[in-house]
Amino acid sequence: MAPMDASTAAFIKEYQERFEKKLKENEIALLEHWRAQLDKIESARPDSIASLQLQIRKLSEMMANRIKVLKKG
Repeated sequence: MAPMDASTAAFIKEYQERFEKKLKENEIALLEHWRAQLDKIESARPDSIASLQLQIRKLSEMMANRIKVLKKG
């Protein structure tokens, strides 16, 4: 295999940096989304432990469904 020339190495480095930046942006967006969901639950001030558990279960199901969708793709 031939050694990489400088332009190929620079392209790979730039591509890797863009990939890592996009990955970080996606992770931030993901965390912001789920934090917003948790903030909704917190601000709703559930009447009882049972209603809080129901809201948490619903959030957990949303996360599980999203994981399934991502695994299929």
